[in-house]
Amino acid sequence: MPLVLTDIADGVAVVTLNRPEAMNALSSALRAELAEAMLAVARDDAVRAVVLTGAGTRAFTAGLDLKELGASTDGLGAANATDPQRNPVKAVEQCAKPVIGAINGVAITGGFELALACDVLIASTHARFADTHARVGIMPGWGLSQKLSRMIGISRAKELSLTGNFLDAATAERWGLVNRVVEPDALLPAATALARDMANIDPAMVAGYKALIDHGYALPFGEGLALEAERSAAANGQVAPEAVEQARLAVMARGRSQS
Repeated sequence: MPLVLTDIADGVAVVTLNRPEAMNALSSALRAELAEAMLAVARDDAVRAVVLTGAGTRAFTAGLDLKELGASTDGLGAANATDPQRNPVKAVEQCAKPVIGAINGVAITGGFELALACDVLIASTHARFADTHARVGIMPGWGLSQKLSRMIGISRAKELSLTGNFLDAATAERWGLVNRVVEPDALLPAATALARDMANIDPAMVAGYKALIDHGYALPFGEGLALEAERSAAANGQVAPEAVEQARLAVMARGRSQS
């Protein structure tokens, strides 16, 4: 049985971590398959958006497979790996297309970091998040210490990371970690519906805009504004007026249908 499943329909690829018997723990084999799956959907022109989730209802992923690490001569090297074959965050970052995390259960430590690699998070009522790095005695190496504080505030991030306590889905939504919380059977429909909305936009535009947001977010505010001005001028100078008018009419029609 593959450790990562990919199902493609209507421009959306649903990528599923498939070790439910082990709470979708990130074994070396699973991480390698995830890297290949994300690279494949990144290169597939039929895919315009991605949903990343876990098999079953217990776990999105419980993080690195600690049993495997304990028996490995590599030790904790995976925690600081930069190769997408070993680092699942880098595996997701290979994809310039929007990646929506459908968090179906617990996302713990490395699994929390993998969730934070997604562009948008939608959570099941069963979802819970925990950073147990401090309790395990391992410093995070996949971005959690910097991303989490920027998403929910430094004091809340310290509360989670320095206690290892679980954060429930409702509180995660209130703190701005996830965009919305839905019942378990509504999770994939909600995530794929959002992915289809993104898939309906020109893929080059989506990739460029996603990169602008990500690259600007990593800069001081003034430098981010300068980056926007630079890329905006370069891109907008290539847009024909008639294309803008056609797009305007399409946006108006979509707005009427949604109302």
